[in-house]
Amino acid sequence: MTSPSTLPYRPCAGVVLFNDDGRVFMGRRIGLPVRFDDAGMWQLPQGGIDEGETPRQAALRELAEEIGVRDVEYLAETPDWLHYDLPEELLGKALGGKFRGQKQKWFALRHTGSERDINLAVPGHRPEFDLWRWQELDAIPGLVVPFKRHIYEALVNAFGHLPAQLRQSAP
Repeated sequence: MTSPSTLPYRPCAGVVLFNDDGRVFMGRRIGLPVRFDDAGMWQLPQGGIDEGETPRQAALRELAEEIGVRDVEYLAETPDWLHYDLPEELLGKALGGKFRGQKQKWFALRHTGSERDINLAVPGHRPEFDLWRWQELDAIPGLVVPFKRHIYEALVNAFGHLPAQLRQSAP
């Protein structure tokens, strides 16, 4: 068996999509085992960076492919790449079996369109979410799979100042 330490991290871009109330879009992942409290079933839009794409371009593409949203305003990004390792039981299975985890660049964006723009079944793309909701930023780490929790905690730290700013500047 290949040692996980010899596998690379998959480059990925993610989006923390805020509304004018300073809340964050979260989608419930399709294909995860249903749990009574639904903890661990939620995620922010994110995905791999294609060859020749910048992380920001990938983030915008993933947002359009996963939830149909294109009308956004750039707010901020994480200064560094954030990394997570897959748990042992997912090595060789998740991410095509080619990666030990992901290195992610995250972008904070404000949704400038209507909630009607949100579409979990974008034509030509496999749906990743079956439900969505607006969530308080500081609550998101408790809603994701445990091996990604430190990433979401880092997002709360990096973007924690934005909800109050958005509420103050809301039309």
